[in-house]
Amino acid sequence: MFGCECFCWDNVSEEFYDYDPHTFSLPSPLPQWPRGDGFASGRINLGTIEVIKITKFERICRSTPLRGKSQGFTFYRPLEIPDGYFCLGHYCQSNDQPLRGYVLVAREITSEPKADCSDGSLLESPALEKPLSYSLIWSLDSHDECAYFWLPNPPKGYKAMGVVVTGNSSEPEVNEVRCVREDLTEACETSKLLLSIKARFFKKSFQVWNTQPCDRGMLATGVPVGTFFCGSYFDSEQVVNISCLTNLNPNLHAMPNMNQIHALIQHYGPTVYFHPDEIYMPSSVQWFFKNGALLYSEGIEKGKAIDYQGSNLPIGGANDGAFWIDLPTDKDARNYLKKGNIESAELYVHVKPALGGTFTDIVMWVFCPFNGPATLKVLLTDIKMNKVGEHVGDWEHFTLRISNFTGELWSMFFSEHSGGEWVDAFDLEYIKENKPIVYSSKDGHASYPHPGTYLQGSSALGIGVRNDAARSKFVVDSSIRYQIIAAEYLGDGAITEPCWLQYMREWGPAIVYGSGSEVEKLLDLLPGFIRFSVEDLLELFPAELYGEEGPTGPKEKANWLGDEIC
Repeated sequence: MFGCECFCWDNVSEEFYDYDPHTFSLPSPLPQWPRGDGFASGRINLGTIEVIKITKFERICRSTPLRGKSQGFTFYRPLEIPDGYFCLGHYCQSNDQPLRGYVLVAREITSEPKADCSDGSLLESPALEKPLSYSLIWSLDSHDECAYFWLPNPPKGYKAMGVVVTGNSSEPEVNEVRCVREDLTEACETSKLLLSIKARFFKKSFQVWNTQPCDRGMLATGVPVGTFFCGSYFDSEQVVNISCLTNLNPNLHAMPNMNQIHALIQHYGPTVYFHPDEIYMPSSVQWFFKNGALLYSEGIEKGKAIDYQGSNLPIGGANDGAFWIDLPTDKDARNYLKKGNIESAELYVHVKPALGGTFTDIVMWVFCPFNGPATLKVLLTDIKMNKVGEHVGDWEHFTLRISNFTGELWSMFFSEHSGGEWVDAFDLEYIKENKPIVYSSKDGHASYPHPGTYLQGSSALGIGVRNDAARSKFVVDSSIRYQIIAAEYLGDGAITEPCWLQYMREWGPAIVYGSGSEVEKLLDLLPGFIRFSVEDLLELFPAELYGEEGPTGPKEKANWLGDEIC
């Protein structure tokens, strides 16, 4: 969480400000996307209202840390709102990054009958209404430092979408923003804490959060507005005062068609670098099957060969332990398959709606036949494990999040074992034009945005599992080596999913190590001045100390239907 010792506030006059000179743009201009439907048209139809994304702002006020212990934040009002559209709230972001954000503005495109009048006519309720007034949430008012935060008070049956900020004590005009009819909104929740000011420096404490829809994922309809939530203290009940929009348009007309999907992948497809010392390379699934992978079933000792398309794998059902995949029994054949075949490797692509169809997630899955053992870092000592961390079959992924308003790459998710992180487009490394770089860590194949050593465990203590990422000659260019395996929103028959995608069991065997032997070996390897208990080690290796287990395939992962989990 972000805490602040003390801030000064720069009061910005109401006169026009030039655009921030540090506004971010991608390295290269966007191409002309193939035509069709509403993708990259600049506006999105949500059913009853239409929204446009505004990325040009006027500064209202700015917080600056007095002692330089943390970054400040600036609050903005959207500019250049087209005629007929209305502001829904103001925007906030950190001063330590280029201006990179948006708020949605809205206009009504239909007026729905809501109730019968006594004379038999229909009474219509507009989608957007002015607030009745504002409530002052928090203020700073001194001789030369002023900032006021106002919550719109909506009419009955309407919801406020965001907070309004002013540099003086006058209550904003009711025409400043619009509230949205309640049936066109969804509940939202706080996400990233942006700003926290302690009460001892002011009359009362103050926090500012980003917001996001409570329900997120491929089937969710919540649409974030880009505004923020703030209050003098955190109370989850307060968040009901701010809502997000909902997409009631079942057509998802702003999602890309097949030609546009290919154009997006060819334009943004990252280059994946594997570590120069990597032994366990990726391969295609077909190469894995053709070169000896075996299907085992419970109660049957001998495995059977898998058809190169995976057509003889059991499909559907759940991960019940009845089937699993393993390497060949012959030692040489096993070692050959473990090493993979980077020449055959391709990225397996799942395309799906995100944030109510206002974004497209292009999820790219990487398959490696084998995940290597872990290397434990204890201060300055590296301990290479024999078994801990290894397993047959390794599925990793990263996700491109594309704005459906423009087709612009907005952010990327990097999967890091059981977690991961979202990285804004301005913080990515690009190899050519708008193609980002993904660094795959040695042995474990976790994805990272920059080279280096990443510690999985207690970074503060210098203890954890090493994840080393670096450039090398081992690369896979996902912009040309990819296969689209699913895009459900395009409808039945648009894409034929490969047989192996329907296999819901594990891609590697479950192996139990004998009586905690790996725990004892690890304790013996630790330097004498480091004292660990078994419980401490289990926090670093939740399950791997006692055995190994192959992963399930992409369709069994939570992010197939849901949002990415950080």
